[in-house]
Amino acid sequence: MDTQALGQFYKEQLLNDVEPFWFPRAIDREHGGFYHCFDADGTLVDSDKNVWAQGRMAWMLLTCYNSIEQRPYWKEAAESALKFLEEKCVDPSDGRMYFHVTADGTPIRKRRYAYSECFAAIAWAAHYGATGDPHSAERARHWLDVYTDIFFTPGKMQPKTTGKRPSENLGCRMIMIVTCQEIRRYLGDPDGSLTAWIDRCIRDLQTLFIHDELRAVAENVAPDGSIIDHFDERTQNPGHAIEGAWFILAEARERGGDQSELIATARKMIDWSLERGWDKQYGGLLYYTDIYGKPVQEYWHNMKFWWPHDEALIGTCLAYVMTGDEHYAEWHERIRDWSFTHFHDKEHGDWYGYLERDGSPANGLKGTMWKSFFHHPRALWFCAHFLGAIPAPQTQHS
Repeated sequence: MDTQALGQFYKEQLLNDVEPFWFPRAIDREHGGFYHCFDADGTLVDSDKNVWAQGRMAWMLLTCYNSIEQRPYWKEAAESALKFLEEKCVDPSDGRMYFHVTADGTPIRKRRYAYSECFAAIAWAAHYGATGDPHSAERARHWLDVYTDIFFTPGKMQPKTTGKRPSENLGCRMIMIVTCQEIRRYLGDPDGSLTAWIDRCIRDLQTLFIHDELRAVAENVAPDGSIIDHFDERTQNPGHAIEGAWFILAEARERGGDQSELIATARKMIDWSLERGWDKQYGGLLYYTDIYGKPVQEYWHNMKFWWPHDEALIGTCLAYVMTGDEHYAEWHERIRDWSFTHFHDKEHGDWYGYLERDGSPANGLKGTMWKSFFHHPRALWFCAHFLGAIPAPQTQHS
């Protein structure tokens, strides 16, 4: 792997292909915040806003601002989204954030999950890095506290089912890891609580969700970590497991020294997910697989979504950088070649969000209520960063 050339490739894709597709068209100058539902050529197809996207996009812009160049409009656009989040996206009845609002912030839908809050937390932390404003640090801590309260206080989150088949979920623990990492990056960790949360969640992944006997990472398990033999609980998302793996690798990299246990954990998660998830007939990562190899009931299980490929690019890149194992360089090139051949729109920029199993675009959507200026630019940023083309974010208060 020519790390220098590849790092420049990712940096150029971020700045010359993806960012120009999204900005300035994503900025809502009337109501504040971001539009994010765009067709292939950038035509707005829905003016509603996902609250996740407001925090995610603000974080991504501020990450670029703090590491690449202090472009004023990146910061200004992010601040518009942060203002929109605080003024329009918080339910005054309980202080929780909505999930889906209209362009002007009229609430449409609220979920029991607290992911809107964690994405707001990392955006505020990055804003603190850009400005040193104590208010931003306070908001980052506040939204992290809401997230941890909802997900980790027993009985706090409204149940989705009757409770007759209790389960534990991979996603909230993964996201806790990366949220704490981002907040620690900018705010530090003077009392060690952020690192303690990271340790707890990694330990849960190791003891509950990683199954050596199956060479598999489960998405949902019984409280004791055993597999629940039903459709929903057997369903795996290979891209999700790889995403969690690179969070663990990033933690090992941050800590330095002998982190062989963390690296071994992450390598399992990547290796097994690629073994199970890579489509041997058409290439690309299947969206869902079954932990026992049984049929998957979701009809989109064999489609190719953009974000698992982005996570696989980061995971294999970082695994190669940290281990020097050519196995990961080979996988990285395989994933990169397939992804840029099929997802990339060379005419208008950015990636399509959804492909059929054979790699043909299912439609032209570049942005939806789920896809925004986040997973793909994040992958480009992190790959460029790990390969030395983009420095670590700098803070205004360090």
